[in-house]
Amino acid sequence: MEIKVLGPGCVRCRTMEKNVIDACAQLDVAADILHITDVKEFAKMGVMLTPAVIVDGKIISSGKVPTVDELKKTFSKMD
Repeated sequence: MEIKVLGPGCVRCRTMEKNVIDACAQLDVAADILHITDVKEFAKMGVMLTPAVIVDGKIISSGKVPTVDELKKTFSKMD
């Protein structure tokens, strides 16, 4: 699974990245997690609001910070 966390590096973006890492760890999911901070890349990926999470090319969250439990539910459905 490839997970991209998109955000300029603000507190919300760092929280999102931590939540993604925690959710993967709790589910024991192997994932390549990338944090992308380049605003031009956000637009190329179709993201207008950050923080955002893209899993295997699909935007699963944009403009909010899902909890670890919310991310776990989403990741479980994607396996």
